This record gives sequence, structure tokens and C-alpha cells, in this order.
Amino acid sequence: MRRATAEEAAALVRDGDTLLIGGSGGGHAVPDALLAALGKRFRESGSPRAITALHPVGVGDGENRGLGHLAQKGLLKRNIAGSYVNSPPVAAMAFRDEIEAWSLPQGALSQLMREMAAGRPGLLTKTGLHTFVDPRLGGGAQSPSATEPLVELVDFRGEEYLFFKPYHVDVAFLRGTTADEDGNVSMEREAVTLEMLSEAQATKRCGGIVIVQVERIARAGSIHPKMVKIPGILVDLVVVEPGQWQTFGTFYSPAYSGEFRIPLGDIPRLGPGPRRVVARRGALELFRGAVCNLGSGIFTGIANVAAEEAVLDAVCLTNEQGNIGGAPASGNEAGAAMNPQAQVDQPYQFDFYDGGGLDLAFLSFAEFDAEGNVNVSRFGDKLIGPGGFINISQGARNLVFGGTLTAGGKPKAVARVEQVTFSGPYARQRGQKVLYVTERAVFRLEAEGPVLAEIAPGLDPERDVIAAMGFRPAIAPDLRPMDARLFADAPLGLAADLATKPAKPTSSRLT
Repeated sequence: MRRATAEEAAALVRDGDTLLIGGSGGGHAVPDALLAALGKRFRESGSPRAITALHPVGVGDGENRGLGHLAQKGLLKRNIAGSYVNSPPVAAMAFRDEIEAWSLPQGALSQLMREMAAGRPGLLTKTGLHTFVDPRLGGGAQSPSATEPLVELVDFRGEEYLFFKPYHVDVAFLRGTTADEDGNVSMEREAVTLEMLSEAQATKRCGGIVIVQVERIARAGSIHPKMVKIPGILVDLVVVEPGQWQTFGTFYSPAYSGEFRIPLGDIPRLGPGPRRVVARRGALELFRGAVCNLGSGIFTGIANVAAEEAVLDAVCLTNEQGNIGGAPASGNEAGAAMNPQAQVDQPYQFDFYDGGGLDLAFLSFAEFDAEGNVNVSRFGDKLIGPGGFINISQGARNLVFGGTLTAGGKPKAVARVEQVTFSGPYARQRGQKVLYVTERAVFRLEAEGPVLAEIAPGLDPERDVIAAMGFRPAIAPDLRPMDARLFADAPLGLAADLATKPAKPTSSRLT
């Protein structure tokens, strides 16, 4: 194992290289020192030029860190990512068509790393059918110059699938906590492990260079073999960044790393407002034993509600980055979880999701339309990307989308979404149950589209709901008021509610 400075590592990236970047969201295992050094090198020398950045998850602080270091015209030629929400400067380059930009499902890209590591031809999956990732709806392209078909529609044994093509990787920037003198890397202080192993394997298969940023060096053989996430045989260079932060906003939280559990009372209570109403209404869909995913938006508040109501242990909340149990974090910390019961590598979490493992998924909407389609990936002047949304929404049996009915006075229920991240007609075809929850009303997906099923107490359907929408929904014959408890400050009494509901059934073999 060789040690190098971040500047020496950045000097190994050549013109036209494909750079694979590990990490997630707001700093989770993001090799920021390496990215900063590469950005600095380009500013000072104009080199390297025309590189491709490939990263399954968005990486950045919402400003200029993470991928933002590479947001320089001439340095970045193309970007292939699960999300852009963490790196607005790169999203802006896509809007200006200064780069070739694609946003593809986070889960598909994560699983593709394993396919690339094994030398298989690519990833065959149904994930993304009938969304903007489907070649019939754009193939995931997010800039005019992004014309290469990275996703193909194929027929396999009489069924439609999407085929995600592999990539040749020249350099990988990854991150861990500790490296020993043989290059074995552990991740004990990280909040996520992601697909670091598969990314290293994929890079080595391509003949590329694997560079890992770590916090510290240990003596050879001193890391327990079961703690090693990236074996030294896959590591070319180690860059030591003493005192690296766990995320861009948190130096170190032992509740994220699993070092210990914090009391439920230390998990913050949601303040009053629409977010609390929407999260509490979503929480009413919980039942004992339910395995759930909380997206990265408004419904991360369900974790806070469950902690406040002392039902966090009655259900299993997960996030796509690999945390199982506990309370998924929100805001810029999304991707982490407080008090997780287990942390698995991200590709395996998506295997579980794609295989129908989720009883409930709670996801945000930026807009939904008269057909029940949902858009979270691109709207107005915002390029967000789907993240794990497509895998989650197509794999879960029951879906609850949440958001406010309007934003800035403009309807979020529109006649037609700008980009299809979730297909209402495809969900109906597959028998999924879907709700759309807002602070004013709740809709359920029926054959005719979203149907108004609940309305906040005291509101008039025409004046307060339909007038604020871009289409006229059908009104359910059993239209009823939303639960009045949602709008009060007192706890819901969710534990008592769960006690009256049937728990998740066990296998018939165990009864």
C-alpha cells in the first residue's frame, strides 16, 4: 500500500478519464479532500479536461463541496448520477448544456457496480419502466447534448426490461475510516457503507486505480478481518485526512455509526406546521411489524413522529443507503439513521426493495397529475434526479406520497407532470395501493386517477382544495374529514392505534 497526498492522488486523473466517486448525500463517506484537490488542480493548471464523473448517489453539501468542486467548464464533460440535489452547480451546468448529464435510478447504478465488478454485460431490471429513464420517455438524459443511449429497452422472454450499460472506470475516489499498512480499509465511523467494495472491484477489473481517503492509519493486521470493507488487494493509494468529518454538517455522531444508541427523547420533535401534519398523517398508515422506507423529503419526519409516539420499535424504518431500523435522519443528513439495528451495503438494500420487501414506502412529491403520475426529478429550474425513488416506488406494495398542496401559491397537483418519476397507470396495472397526502387533503389512486378521499376539518372541497389544483379530481362518495388529532399539538396516541390494527402476518409455516 502506498500513501499519497490528496494533491498527488488528484494528479493521477488524466484527460478523458472516467472517475467513479463513492459516498452519499451531504457528506456520508464522501472523499471530499480528493475532490477538492482535483478541482484545485484544474483551476491552477487547466488539467485534467473532459472527464466523466460517475456516482450512484448525489454527493455534495447543496453548495460547492463534493461534486461541486468539479463544477468547472472544461473539467467535467459528462455526469452520470442518481441525484443532483446535493450539487446545484453541476445541475446548473446541465441546464446550460455545458455537460452531458444523465440521472439514473440510484439502485440501478448501485447494483450495476456489482455487474461491472464481475465483468457481466450490464444490469437487466424492470426498474425505471414507464418513467423518464425508459428510452421511450427520454432514457434519463437531462441535457440536450446527452444523446448516447445509456439505457436500452429490451424484450426478455416476452417481458419488457431495461438494460443499463456498464462503464469503463479509470480512477475511483472512495472513503473509509481506517486503513492498515497493507491497505485494508474499515468504515467503523461512517454512517453508511454503500457499494465501496463493488466500486473498488469494478475499478480494478477495468485496470483502473483505486484511491481511498481515510482518517487514520493502523498497523498491519490490527483491523479485525470482518471489519474490512475494502480489502488491501483492491487499494492502490491511501490518502490520510486527519479529523475528517462524518458528514458535511456533523463531525461525528455515534448514533449514526452504531457505536451506541441515543435515548428516544433526544430525537427532535417536529415543530408545528404542514410538515408535521403530513408526517403524522403518513404515520397513521403504519402497522406493527411493517417494514418501511422513508424518502429524503417531507416523510423523514415520520421517524420523529414515531420516536415522539414511542412506536419506533414497533415498526422497522429503513433507508436505501443500507440502514435498517432506528430513525432515518432528515435534511442534509438524509441517508444516515440514528440507532440503526443493522447496516448493510446499499446494493443489497436495493435487492430487498426490488424484490418486494417493503410493506410501505413514504416518499415526497414535487408534483402529481391527473393520471396519478409523480415527479420529483426535474421541475421548473430544478434538476434533482430520482435518487432511490424509482426503485422504492416500483418495489413497495403500498405507497404514500407526501407534500404540500401548493408551493409559492402555485399548484403541485397539475394536469401533467413535467417529468414522470412514478407512473400512476403502471402502478394501477401492477396492483399497488397509492395515497397522496397533503396538509389540506388526502387522495387515493383509483382507475380514474387521484380521488379526493379526505379533507382537513372545516375546509370546503371546492374552495380550499380543488381551486388550488391544476385538474379536477373525482370526489369519493365516502369523503371524510382528516383525523382532527393531526392538527393538534398533543401526541396522536399512535401506540394505542397500532394495538388495534392487525400486525404484519408471519409465514404460514410458522403458525
